[in-house]
Amino acid sequence: MSVHALHSASNPDPIKQAKIHLAAALRLAVHDGFDEGIDNHFTMTVPGREDQYMVLPFGLHWSEARASDLMVFNEAGDTLEGHGVVELSARSIHAPLHRLTGAKVVLHTHQPWALALNMLQDNRLLPATQTAAFFHERIAYDDTYTGLASSLNEGERLASLLKDKSVMFLKNHGVITVGDTVAQAYRLLYKLEKACRTQVLAMSTCKPLNILEERVIDRVRTPSKDDHYSRAERERLYFEAMMRVLDRVNPGYAE
Repeated sequence: MSVHALHSASNPDPIKQAKIHLAAALRLAVHDGFDEGIDNHFTMTVPGREDQYMVLPFGLHWSEARASDLMVFNEAGDTLEGHGVVELSARSIHAPLHRLTGAKVVLHTHQPWALALNMLQDNRLLPATQTAAFFHERIAYDDTYTGLASSLNEGERLASLLKDKSVMFLKNHGVITVGDTVAQAYRLLYKLEKACRTQVLAMSTCKPLNILEERVIDRVRTPSKDDHYSRAERERLYFEAMMRVLDRVNPGYAE
């Protein structure tokens, strides 16, 4: 078990633990090929402070993210803790999404396979695989790219589209996942990239896709009563496993 286990009693400070998980997610994004260096943002509500958010200071590469690097900001763009300036798109997109949807974690990337699908006029993720079926009716679509986010209005517009969904496709732009925990939101991001990759590869054959029947989709989305692991438990186990990977290949995120 990782020394940074999500359920570990050895680290009772929820803010410290949240910072460790967010820093780990940033490094995992590099490991998985989701990052754009210093661009895009992962944010999380500070535990116990619903109107304050944690983010990596702009200018640091995601591969070097540490828990101690994370700064705290508010929707006004003020730096409340740590060092650095809140990059404009982090404030414009993330703060309203947290406030209006209640999401604890907001992850935004331009990861390649999801973006490739979002470059198409018809960018819908189709339930043609087991993984894609998991996302059926969980994705909100923003079909109008408006340029670089420069005001809170953009985040508020996106929040009005996202509503109670956990994933958003941004046409010509990228993707957003939200969740109650870093583990939940990051596992969505990971599985989403896999689903988009297989669809784009299948579409490249120019042959028709075999869409799953609704009854099959329902079976995929409905947990079995005989399953020993809840969805939350699977999210926890996945993220703990990936932190163990980081402990081997890119340690230091918990510092």
